[in-house]
Amino acid sequence: MPHIELAEDLPGIRGLMAFRPETAGPLNALAEVLLRSQNTLSRGERELIGAYVSNLNDCDFCSNVHSAMASHYLSCDIDLVAALKRDMDAAPISDKMKALLAIAGAVQLGGKHVRSEQVDRAKQCGASDEEIHDTVLIAAAFCMFNRYVDGLDTRAPVERQFYSQRASQRALEGYAGYNPLENTQT
Repeated sequence: MPHIELAEDLPGIRGLMAFRPETAGPLNALAEVLLRSQNTLSRGERELIGAYVSNLNDCDFCSNVHSAMASHYLSCDIDLVAALKRDMDAAPISDKMKALLAIAGAVQLGGKHVRSEQVDRAKQCGASDEEIHDTVLIAAAFCMFNRYVDGLDTRAPVERQFYSQRASQRALEGYAGYNPLENTQT
């Protein structure tokens, strides 16, 4: 049960954005730049970073949403994304992504947990300074988003299928275009 009165038909951050639309714009703009703008990391890889950090933060809504988005963009089964969140080292992803996810995991613990060795490993695996920067910023932003969603105890459907069914529409809409006052669908 949410700690404040939110629209029942808008789970997670969507309900919070409808509750406080003046904060929705800047938050969605940040998500749009981080997850969808021109970048050497694919949209799927960036969504994967968000899903991974959300999983570490135990934020079910964000973990499920961004796992479904990563699955959509990477054209893989959502079970593969779930397996990655359980054991990143055994996942069938590039060494560069493993190194970037290790950095993201360190950021989740706290910014000072990122070690030079992790950054060096990411660079040795082909990560650019921009990719390392964006990984850190995505991880930090998702820590904020996760705490926002869970700090107000928003509603989150438990069925992964709920999120998978909406991923293609979310990918089409993007983040910046979402207006909580015009869109009441989840």
